[in-house]
Amino acid sequence: MKEDTVLKAQHVAQSEVEATVSRELEASRARMRMMDESAMERAKSLEALEKQLEDSKAEHANEEQLINHGEIERRHLHNRILEMKGNIRVFCRLRPAKESERQEGCPLEVIEEEDEVFEEGILSGVQISFQGARSGRQEQHKFKVDRVFPAHSSQAEVFQEISQLVQSALDGYKVCVFAYGQTGSGKTHTMIGGKDPESCGMIPRSVTQIFEAAKVLRSRGWTFEIEASFLEIYNETVRDLLVSNSKGVKYDIKHDQQGRTTVTNLKTVKVGRPEQVYDLIAKADTNRASACTNANEHSSRSHSVFTMHLRGSNASTGQTNQGTLNLIDLAGSERLAHSGATGDRLKETQAINKSLSALGDVISALTDGNAAHIPYRNSKLTYLLQNSLGGDSKTLMFANVSPAMPSAGETLCTLRFASKVNSCVNSASQH
Repeated sequence: MKEDTVLKAQHVAQSEVEATVSRELEASRARMRMMDESAMERAKSLEALEKQLEDSKAEHANEEQLINHGEIERRHLHNRILEMKGNIRVFCRLRPAKESERQEGCPLEVIEEEDEVFEEGILSGVQISFQGARSGRQEQHKFKVDRVFPAHSSQAEVFQEISQLVQSALDGYKVCVFAYGQTGSGKTHTMIGGKDPESCGMIPRSVTQIFEAAKVLRSRGWTFEIEASFLEIYNETVRDLLVSNSKGVKYDIKHDQQGRTTVTNLKTVKVGRPEQVYDLIAKADTNRASACTNANEHSSRSHSVFTMHLRGSNASTGQTNQGTLNLIDLAGSERLAHSGATGDRLKETQAINKSLSALGDVISALTDGNAAHIPYRNSKLTYLLQNSLGGDSKTLMFANVSPAMPSAGETLCTLRFASKVNSCVNSASQH
């Protein structure tokens, strides 16, 4: 009996163990089913996320493509607008008259004209009236240019026009901006200007815009490598304004088949922020050739050429471009009778006037459909700028004039030169 009791007890215990194991097994199977269902849900969720990611990538790629197409279209429209305005344009800027000059009478007058080419209210002409030194009769001359900036115009107003050309350089075009005029006309003020933000000139403002625009384009995948150089052409000799002493150094101008221009031994500096360029400008200003003449106490005796080479690339689109911005402060034109130049000053004046005449001849030849030859080699200035003039390049010239009566003769010569250039239309805009 005892043995039966023990066996029954063992059986009951065994049954309980089996029941427990069975329950645990069923629980495990339930957990497995739940895990399988959870894994399937996660797989579906993962699949949905992967699809969402692919859709997002496709949408991003499409948006990026639209942005790139939009950027290309913007460049095209921007260039088209400038071509419609003219790839060669001439502006006139009047220097404010000093009190002593106002007392003598100022021969210059701004003419407001309505013209279908210009918006209403745009100043488009200047008139100069004075008594001829030879004839003794009152002379009156009218000149029309693309725009006139009167004496009260600020540096910011003037730069609004140049800023469009700065953008063109970033877009891969070659741009030349000239400041031209007799000494004392304010051309250097136009290009360099003062040290405070309001009076700073076209060169520092252009530098600021380039770096600001490059920063915006960086968000669209563009990176830019920017290099700057600063030289002068004095008596048909190239000098490097970024070195303190270039005596004995030979600077040769070279053009390659890809349309790139280099100057042997010229110091070219890679720059990554505006302040670096401002320092270069200040250094160049101290090295530039100047001298005293009857026309001006500190007459610039050379053409200065500040150049920024802009190489852009977009890794996501494979696009690249190379633009060049040349900002040129031309030497002050002077009549020999007025300047009183002799000796070295006489040679300088003759070289200056010859190179300015050569520049006018090049611009005329560029727009003459029958011209068999463009006389770039007639001066170092035009030869240096050979690849930045003509074609689809952009050229803007500021004719800076003095309102003073004693400068009337030089003012007349300046406006005649401006009128000659203004009558030219870049051959690229004819196609």
